[in-house]
Amino acid sequence: MYGQISPLKRCTFPYLRWWGGAASPALAAVLWLYLTMVREIPPDDVALVRRFNRTVTERIGALEESFLGRDRPLGASRLLWEVGEDGADLHELRDRLGLDSGYASRLVRRLEREGLVAVEAHPDDRRRRRLRLTAAGLAEVRELDRLSDLAAAEMLGGVPAGRRGRLLAAVAEVERSLRAALMDIDVKDPRHPDVVRCFARYAEELDARFDGGFDAGKSISADPEELTPPAGYCVVARLRGVPVGCGALKLHGTAPAELKRMWVDPSTRGLGVGLRLLESLEALARESGVRVLRLETNHALGEAIELYRGAGFAEVAPFNDEPYAHHWFEKVLS
Repeated sequence: MYGQISPLKRCTFPYLRWWGGAASPALAAVLWLYLTMVREIPPDDVALVRRFNRTVTERIGALEESFLGRDRPLGASRLLWEVGEDGADLHELRDRLGLDSGYASRLVRRLEREGLVAVEAHPDDRRRRRLRLTAAGLAEVRELDRLSDLAAAEMLGGVPAGRRGRLLAAVAEVERSLRAALMDIDVKDPRHPDVVRCFARYAEELDARFDGGFDAGKSISADPEELTPPAGYCVVARLRGVPVGCGALKLHGTAPAELKRMWVDPSTRGLGVGLRLLESLEALARESGVRVLRLETNHALGEAIELYRGAGFAEVAPFNDEPYAHHWFEKVLS
């Protein structure tokens, strides 16, 4: 019933899939269209990306068996660094880094043999494992940070001062674009912890930004039973395993459907998360036979208003009595 409908891990090009069974005709059509787009990427563009990948992996030492001279490859050092001072759930760590379970287990065993991590049972689920840095592991992470800073400074030092600004601007743009490509959008049960967390953040932000605050109890309902298939859907955007956005769809048979609870974490705004959420909800609406989508919003949410207009929603006369709304939008799905 619930499943992922956006990028497959370790794939730069997002496409839709359905984990709960065979793809519907609508989702299959979207998949076919996207794969056609991938095939039509110009060969010169593909060659440029491959050349860039070769240059980066060579320059940062990813090809070396001893990354930064620490007698272990980059993969093991990166996993150690990601454990962090607070420790990490192994399953969440694998999910965040997109690591194969077997490969991650081999890296963990290596770090454990080196005395850098301790593997412990999860306090809430004995079937899960948590990683914790030992004293030696914490010292090694600090040394990796020091050496990584030196390596980055050395690389920048080799670039003429007049070109350094251009390089840094290009690096920032590439990093943002690749980070956006790591985004997963999943259909979730409205009672799932990720949904509950995002809805709570949504309400907190509206309460801070609206004149007079926000009380969900006074707003038009978006209760779990209204957002559970076949009555509706919830979608959650996750970046490296962390929920960073949400949206919901309320279905009303042949009547216009409603978009509700659209929210994007401030830390990821500008990465296209809101548009991806909209597109995912539109795909679910089309699959459900919806012809018209509707939503309402508050005048304090200027970025949301801009998003809806850019996505093809037209402003219309009020169609409900939502007390927090100043703008009402509608889109006819093709």
